[in-house]
Amino acid sequence: MKFMQSCAVGAVLLAGTIPALPQSAAIAYNTAPDLDYRVVPNFFQTPKGDYMGELQGVATNSKGHTFAFFRGPQTRLWEFDANGKFVKEIGKGFYGFLFAHSVRVDHDDNIWTVDEGTNVVTKFNPDGTRVLMVIGHRPLSADGPYATPKGPNPPDEKYTLCRPTDVAWDPQGNIFISDGYCNNRVVKYDRNGRYLAQNGSEKVGHGENEYNLPHGLQVDHDGNVYVADRGNNRYVVLDNNLKWKTAYTNVGTAWSDCISEGKHQYLFVTNSNPNGNPPGSWGKTGQIYKMELDGTVIGKFGHAGKMAPNFQVVHMMDCRNPDQLVVGEIESWRMQKFVLKPQPVNLTPAKKKKGSK
Repeated sequence: MKFMQSCAVGAVLLAGTIPALPQSAAIAYNTAPDLDYRVVPNFFQTPKGDYMGELQGVATNSKGHTFAFFRGPQTRLWEFDANGKFVKEIGKGFYGFLFAHSVRVDHDDNIWTVDEGTNVVTKFNPDGTRVLMVIGHRPLSADGPYATPKGPNPPDEKYTLCRPTDVAWDPQGNIFISDGYCNNRVVKYDRNGRYLAQNGSEKVGHGENEYNLPHGLQVDHDGNVYVADRGNNRYVVLDNNLKWKTAYTNVGTAWSDCISEGKHQYLFVTNSNPNGNPPGSWGKTGQIYKMELDGTVIGKFGHAGKMAPNFQVVHMMDCRNPDQLVVGEIESWRMQKFVLKPQPVNLTPAKKKKGSK
């Protein structure tokens, strides 16, 4: 009982330390064309009599199964099949679950969870029955309930994370972690979890190689790393060795990013409406942008709002198939599936011009 109380109090303290960050309108809003993504109504079928909480993480595997990582009385991880039918719960009562932040699926269909409350990133096998790797260290329950400090977290702590936010991999299997709410860095490990490098530090910063809450990240097929630098309203691009390349500042506040699979990869980013929906936020936030990897904006879709198919604080997206997006929302406690409406094909033969043969 004492342990459960410690966890509950710890979760409340963690929730209370989330910084209030300014929300930026997207410069690209007025010029980006609208994309015709349509919601698939009531696609995900939750277990009878059970409900989702705050949808922090969403991911799909190569079979089309979807994983939902969410906060409630307990942090939970659910799996749905390709038709949206509930399959099972993974990791019920797992020691690494306390305050969910993201879930990803790697190239071999292993499931990875990032838990902000336990400070650990966990690798599960594809069916979620075995733990294959843990990066980070959970604070000891024997120490009693306490809030995770806002820093400084000593920069030589290569394997101790501080409220991490996301995980990704390059084609060689190297692991990249955004770390996070009280550190402000991106860390690279090899495929076996051995520390290799970091970009950023324990300190908040606003220049190159500095972050103010790295809230998510993705890696493309060339090994470049795309970091959602939320507090600085930008998406930072690093090379595979975590050297600064550029930043995209035209799509608003950087909540989360997603890179599609396939030969031609696309970058999806969200300028989510902020927690609590302060006055005026719906008018300048709430869109999802589709971009080329070089930062060219292709288009946008979505609006802030409480009722589906609008968005109520998008926290994470899955875009494995760029024509099918799964979106997880914090304040509406839901997960929605969107599909790109096919463009009409003109089958009418072109009329011949006068005098043509």
